[in-house]
Amino acid sequence: MTTTTPSPTPPLTPPPTFDPADQPPRRPVDGGHSLEVDHVTKRYGDHVVVDDLSFTVPPGRVTGFLGPNGSGKSTTMKIMLDLAAADSGHATIGDRRYRDLDQPARTVGALIESDAFHPGRSGRNHLRVLADATGIEHKRVDEILEQVGLADAADRHAGGYSLGMRQRLGLAAALLGKPPVLILDEPGNGLDPQGIRTLRDLLRDHAAHGGTVFVSSHLLSEVEHLADDVIVINGGRLVTRGPLAELQRSAAYVRTSEPERLATALEHAGATARASGRDGLVVGGLTTDEIGELAFTNRLRVHELSARAGSLEELFLQWTTDVVDTEEAERP
Repeated sequence: MTTTTPSPTPPLTPPPTFDPADQPPRRPVDGGHSLEVDHVTKRYGDHVVVDDLSFTVPPGRVTGFLGPNGSGKSTTMKIMLDLAAADSGHATIGDRRYRDLDQPARTVGALIESDAFHPGRSGRNHLRVLADATGIEHKRVDEILEQVGLADAADRHAGGYSLGMRQRLGLAAALLGKPPVLILDEPGNGLDPQGIRTLRDLLRDHAAHGGTVFVSSHLLSEVEHLADDVIVINGGRLVTRGPLAELQRSAAYVRTSEPERLATALEHAGATARASGRDGLVVGGLTTDEIGELAFTNRLRVHELSARAGSLEELFLQWTTDVVDTEEAERP
């Protein structure tokens, strides 16, 4: 039996940076499709993967879906796409279940697994098969291969693609039918810096034209550049959600001569407190006035107290203090 060994990324001519201004005028997405997850619970045996989860993803914005490994992100996305059945609750796309959409492939572009292709087909032929199944002209295949930076490798067997090239092919498949909704699970995984920038530009442009973009990622620094809103889950439960800029302004920084005592007092008051430097704390859940009053009540000397626009990484660590270190316990 002949074994095909995946080859490293070939020395391709770098694709040009995607600039929406250089593209043909694009018709705005028809209507707006909000995504709704309504009290969804999913169990595998005795393990609760998604626990009474509810949120909304609006059109016209890029929403980042964040959580540590094992938090239930992939399972939630599969439930939205009817690839997994919820034990209770439901998920809708424009007020309809995915399976009830008139043209699901032209309504929702999805990337859940990067190897959803026949390894013996070329990238171009893989997309042509998808195009034929949904009534899309083959010229669209050539357009999308160029947009995702895969045109030079389009006629090679997809089984020999590197991880980053497989991600590009999966993204091309998701965008093929010009769907108003994109649901993408870790689309930046394995991409080089040029690929990350191309992905960012494509998704921002899609949202700018009224599309709905829902994307999970562990690349927090990239999410900071990409997302308008974030939804954070941990242990299958909602931790926080909202506009990223507002969430970043919700933290405060305090320096004190007794940081451990202040941290204990803050936690008793329902706030989160994480050490920052020798005598500093990054605090969430209380205003600067409330922190100052709490320190005064406990006779703690404060050297500095200010509102702080924390990085997404700092906030993520606050939101998910009980991070699960194992791989996601989610079935395909």
